[in-house]
Amino acid sequence: MPLTEQLADHVRACFTGIWIESHEHEDALRDIVQLCHNEDWSLATWDIDRGLRLPGRDAAAGTSGSDPLAAIRALNSLASENRSALLVLPNFHRLLNSAEVVQALANQIVAGKQNRTFVVILSPVVQVPVELEKLFVVLEHNLPNREQLEVIARGIAEADELPDGSELQTVLDAASGLTRYEAEGAFSLSVTRHGRVTAEPLWELKSQMLRKNGLLQLHRGGSGFDSLGGLQALKVFCKRSLLQPGRSNPLKRPRGTLLLGVPGVGKSAFAKSLGTETQRPTLLLDVGALFGSLMGQSEQNMRQALRIAEAMAPCILYLDEVEKGLSGVASSGQSDSGTSSRLFATFLTWLNDHESDVYVIATCNDVSKLPPEFSRAERFDGIFFLDLPGTAEKRTIWEMYLGQFELDRDQPLPSDEQWTGAEIRACCRLSALLDLPLKEAARQIVPVAVTAAESVERLRTWATGRCLSAEQPGLYSRSAVTTDAPRRRVSRSSLLN
Repeated sequence: MPLTEQLADHVRACFTGIWIESHEHEDALRDIVQLCHNEDWSLATWDIDRGLRLPGRDAAAGTSGSDPLAAIRALNSLASENRSALLVLPNFHRLLNSAEVVQALANQIVAGKQNRTFVVILSPVVQVPVELEKLFVVLEHNLPNREQLEVIARGIAEADELPDGSELQTVLDAASGLTRYEAEGAFSLSVTRHGRVTAEPLWELKSQMLRKNGLLQLHRGGSGFDSLGGLQALKVFCKRSLLQPGRSNPLKRPRGTLLLGVPGVGKSAFAKSLGTETQRPTLLLDVGALFGSLMGQSEQNMRQALRIAEAMAPCILYLDEVEKGLSGVASSGQSDSGTSSRLFATFLTWLNDHESDVYVIATCNDVSKLPPEFSRAERFDGIFFLDLPGTAEKRTIWEMYLGQFELDRDQPLPSDEQWTGAEIRACCRLSALLDLPLKEAARQIVPVAVTAAESVERLRTWATGRCLSAEQPGLYSRSAVTTDAPRRRVSRSSLLN
């Protein structure tokens, strides 16, 4: 719902304390000015730099620019019998550490019920003091939608500088999640650099935006599924669900997958390559970065990260080793005053109820640390188990890394029984780094299936009959796992066949 409609409804219902969460104060103020003009309401604005101002007047209305108490008290002078009066206070959350200011706001909001005067705070964050929590209603100023972004682009660029058709939709996808101010700058930068509007400057600006808040990282580009050996069932499942046409109905949109498996089998690589394969940005959510030192900050960080992900939809939201971020949920009440538990509850609620086109991929190495409610039906579309790669998959992996590290493809390969893709890569890297044959480099590697044999076996046993197989359609079965026979030499011709 547009901000003007939300605000009009709450003013008519006489909510005299209104907090608007917005990163675009100038745009929000324009909407509020237009609404007050249409409804014949009185309007005043105050900030600590420019003081109290009335629309259409240059002079201040007789109050000190640096005195918030005088600004609040001046609202009553705008009251009239037949008109509502609004006082808009941008960035006023910075002044709510004062007991006098908090008390003045409380008194004014209560008195506003009698003379229809309204206090409206514009702030990029919601930090309502406990004394005012029951007096304020919180509204959200939404980021521009695709239609609004297209209007901005057409206002910046000439007709011959704008793409059309599918290319325009790609540009609008890239612009989703930007503020109006950011979108204007990105479109202008694109025209300056390339002579036309393209998506690349938009992605560049998005990456900078995410880097500033530290909650999410943007991954784009890289290799697709061609760089991953095996995982055929998982690839088909995800790609088919994401590329299926007719996603206008939110109930038909895919939710995501939970990937369980041995460390180093390609869970993280799959999440990133899926974004490349489906032409979606991949957002990396670091659960550990969500925790803040202040009361309520962690939950606010989680909500902000999820709002950013929804604003950037369609996208992939990737949570790596999620069990580590959620491992303290069971003892949260004793260890961190319930912060982990509340954070987990916030994410679960969103995971179950969101209707945005955000595809969630969560990876996990130790299922025993996951709360059972995390993996119930309707949280994810499927729970897949990624086992150690088989002989055919490892052949593809060897070929890929031999080429990347510029190694001799005709040299004999070491025995790779129970090796993961990460260990094959480590062998190739050490061979190139130390200028050693692959067999010599392999002596420096002990596979995780040996060092953590008990854990790997326990994970395989748990996954049998409970998880889908990433390699072939249907449920994973421990009995279907084949043991690799040691290979003494694989020539280049056999690798390519």
